Amino acid sequence: MPVSVVVGGQYGSEGKGKASLHIARTDSSVSAVVRVGGSNSGHIGIAQDGRRVALRQLPAGAIDGNVHILIPAGSYIDVDLLLREIKELRYDATKLTISPFAHIITQAHKDWERTTSLRETLGSTLSGTGAAVLSRVARGADSLPPAVLAEHVAPLAPFIGDTTAIALAMLGEGRRIIVEGTQGFGLSALHAEAWPKATSRDTTAGSFIAEAGLSPLDIDDITLVVRSYPIRVAGRQSGPLPHETDWDVIARDAGIERDLTELTTVTQAPRRVGYFSAEIVRQAIAVNRPSRIVLNHLDYVDPLVADGTMTAKAREFIERVKTEIGHEINWVGVSPSEMINWDTVNALAH
Repeated sequence: MPVSVVVGGQYGSEGKGKASLHIARTDSSVSAVVRVGGSNSGHIGIAQDGRRVALRQLPAGAIDGNVHILIPAGSYIDVDLLLREIKELRYDATKLTISPFAHIITQAHKDWERTTSLRETLGSTLSGTGAAVLSRVARGADSLPPAVLAEHVAPLAPFIGDTTAIALAMLGEGRRIIVEGTQGFGLSALHAEAWPKATSRDTTAGSFIAEAGLSPLDIDDITLVVRSYPIRVAGRQSGPLPHETDWDVIARDAGIERDLTELTTVTQAPRRVGYFSAEIVRQAIAVNRPSRIVLNHLDYVDPLVADGTMTAKAREFIERVKTEIGHEINWVGVSPSEMINWDTVNALAH
């Protein structure tokens, strides 16, 4: 069945939203984008008018406004944030469906997280997502704030519906659905080598498809997204980053004069950055078995690629990454908005 799952192959912020949006724009059969997870991570896409759009509840793959958005049972919703993003995108309410079984991030969840040491020990965003996950698993235990289902929240009533039934109807008509995953493999609650320096959920294709309320048999495409220089969120407490360097060194090596420092979408804190490390990507490949790999931020290696020049330096970097991870690179991100099909470019070059 035509389902694409987009996953991160490092520690998050690999450009999954950009990849999801690229699939939505280049495959005319795409009819829906599913956003799993919570508000503790942001996805960024470049709108058709050039605006940079950062979202924490809606999927970046739906920025153009022409597809149905499904927020399934495996989602955690900050209601005020969701409604604000719907308003900012001017999204058609008839094109958004929320599962009644999605869980709500309440103020009590945020307050509970602020009483913990999660910020100091993990670099947590304190969005309340982790607490909402705990409340769900606790099943009513009185040591945590109560769990709240989406179907019990009045402002969400116009959007409540059977997300699985809608998805299956689309799939039955041969229409593609994108499941836009969150964060990266190296942050998985199950697979992170640095656990507990991890997020509160699993971050693999298998878990994303379960959170979406679909079957693994529905998947025909797994897109694994990585970046030329992986990042982790701010602070050493967020976990190890192999071959860590700094943004000034990367800019100098690439001959870039502007400041490359990236800020986290949620907390606006400077991200840590490191040189490409193949080990975490190989682990992500083993667990996710991708049909496609996207390498983003090639313009951090050589900024000339953003102008359409595929330099020898850029090509050598791609070839080195391919060799080290033992997998082809299929798409390459050469700017914040542009993705090229490396398979096609390579074929033309030969």
